[in-house]
Amino acid sequence: MNPDTISNLFVFLLATFLGLEVIRRVSPLLHTPLMSLTNAISAIAVVGSLIIAGRSETTLSGVLGTVAVAASMVNIVGGYLITYRMVKMFKKREPKKP
Repeated sequence: MNPDTISNLFVFLLATFLGLEVIRRVSPLLHTPLMSLTNAISAIAVVGSLIIAGRSETTLSGVLGTVAVAASMVNIVGGYLITYRMVKMFKKREPKKP
């Protein structure tokens, strides 16, 4: 393994642990606005991971790029589904007809 790959993996692991720690400490009241922000960040991550997966200089970079694309897309779709569900909770409901 070359030093650049080890350095990139170290940055990836550090960012993962830091991101988990930051998200875990968020108040539930801020969940929906934060979800919108993370969807935007994940969209940027999808573009970057598509570039990495498409370039695929080594097998490892191709596999990691593909995993990154899948993880980012799951995050985006899940974020939008959760945000839609939370916004739906605040809509007025029509009274039931007898």
